[in-house]
Amino acid sequence: MLANIRIVLVETSHPGNIGAVARAMKNMCMTELYLVQPKVFPSAEATARASGADDLLANAILCDSIQEAVADCEIVIGASARSRSISVPELPPRECAEKMVVEAQDKKIAILFGRENSGLKNHELDLCQSLLAIPSNPEYSSLNLAAAVQVVCYELRVASGIEAAKPKELENPLASSAQMESFFEHLYQTLDEIGFLNPEKSTSIMRRLRRLYHRTNLDTKELDILRGILKKSTAVLHKKI
Repeated sequence: MLANIRIVLVETSHPGNIGAVARAMKNMCMTELYLVQPKVFPSAEATARASGADDLLANAILCDSIQEAVADCEIVIGASARSRSISVPELPPRECAEKMVVEAQDKKIAILFGRENSGLKNHELDLCQSLLAIPSNPEYSSLNLAAAVQVVCYELRVASGIEAAKPKELENPLASSAQMESFFEHLYQTLDEIGFLNPEKSTSIMRRLRRLYHRTNLDTKELDILRGILKKSTAVLHKKI
C-alpha cells in the first residue's frame, strides 16, 4: 500500500536535501519520489546525502508542474507549517497516516512538500483536499525538509503495520486531481459567463468553492453530473441571448 503514496518535492533549492529525503524515505520503505522543477538534479551532492538510497534518486520522477506530479492521484495532501486565511482540514502526521494507509489500498495519494524557505503557495494548496501539519515548538517551528519527510514517512510506516479494514469498494472511483482541475476550469468559465463572478473577488470565491468540492470527495459519476449541469446552464443562457 505504501507504493501508492508518493512524496512530491516542489522546487527544492538544495540538492543535498533531495538526497536526504531519499534516505529518509528508504529508511521507512517508501519508494515513490517525485520532483517538481528542482533547482539542481541530478547532483553528486544529492547522491552523497542519499547514503545508499541511490535507487530512489535514479527512479525519481521529474515533473514540470505540481499538476503533472499529482494528475493521477485521487487524494492530494499539502504539508504546511503556516496558518492560512481560508479554513482547510488540517491533520497531524499520525492521524493523517492512519487514514492514508487505508485509502492507499485502492487509491493513489500524493503528499506535497514545498520550498525550503517558503513552503507551498496558496494556489498550490488549492490542489489539496487537506493539510498536514507537524506540531513543533511555536518559537522555532521551522523543520528541515528531510526531517519533515522523515516524520511523515515514519508515521506512514507505523500505520502500515496496523491491521486496517479495507474500505468499502466504491461504485465509481474518486475523481483524480487532473479531473478535478478540469472541472474547476469549467466551473470558473460557467460562473463567469452567467455573470456570477466579481473580478475583484473571483480568486477568493473560487478558492472557497475548491475547498467545498474537495471536502465532498467527488467520484467520477458525480463529477460528470456536475459538469452536465454546467454545460446545460451555459446552453440555456446562450439560447436566451
